[in-house]
Amino acid sequence: MARFTLYLILFFISLTFSFSANGSAVGNLASGAVISLAIPVVDGLIANRINLRHLWYSVRYATKDVRISAAYLFKIKVDGKYLLIQGRRFQQLQPVGGVYKASSSGRAFLALIGAQDDSLIPFDDQSSSDLRIRIKGRQIPKFYAWFDSREGREDSPWREFYEELISTGILPAEEFPFTFQDYVKREVDPIRYSEHAQSLEILIADVYELLPTPSQEAALRMLANTQTSEVVWVTEETVRRRGVLPNGTTLNVAQHARRLI
Repeated sequence: MARFTLYLILFFISLTFSFSANGSAVGNLASGAVISLAIPVVDGLIANRINLRHLWYSVRYATKDVRISAAYLFKIKVDGKYLLIQGRRFQQLQPVGGVYKASSSGRAFLALIGAQDDSLIPFDDQSSSDLRIRIKGRQIPKFYAWFDSREGREDSPWREFYEELISTGILPAEEFPFTFQDYVKREVDPIRYSEHAQSLEILIADVYELLPTPSQEAALRMLANTQTSEVVWVTEETVRRRGVLPNGTTLNVAQHARRLI
């Protein structure tokens, strides 16, 4: 971000000189500099589009309450089908995963920027320290810079994988003493008004893809061939259609399952 800011400043200085000294040697040099700096400036705009968007939000919604929910999802795919699990709070089929949690140092930072616990989800032992909060719009850039630094918050998808698939006995613990996964992407939704939350809202989601060992893949395949009400395996088309099946029946597939694709 700092390098981009420098390029942007040099770009506008060069642009000013190119107009004010048009036709002179200085103007020609400035015009050349404008052309040379245009590429890194455009690249910087693309690379920093999320930060710039949040900077704009901090001005436009400075005094407004904004709900932020930051979560991670596990993409678990075997033989062309995705694993979805029954939600614990809502009756829907959703990816394994959940909201990140903050550590004590993270909670101290959140207190400094005036973050409040979210009232949409009941506050209990299960939701304690969740990164599901409400802050003033002016604090959005600070929150995102802190979140992006990974300091003071959960930085692994293992907890939810264990809680949802191992501790419940859905998958055998002896085959999953660990998981190895690729970081796939981060999706940050543009700010919107949520009727559900009755407030402005920004949703952040990191997606990880499970890379199972051969024995883990065998366990997953065995699960896929076992009748159970706790998990379902669905195709990409089913995810895109929000659970509508060709035979006319419908599975209640969560909207955020689309992030796996």
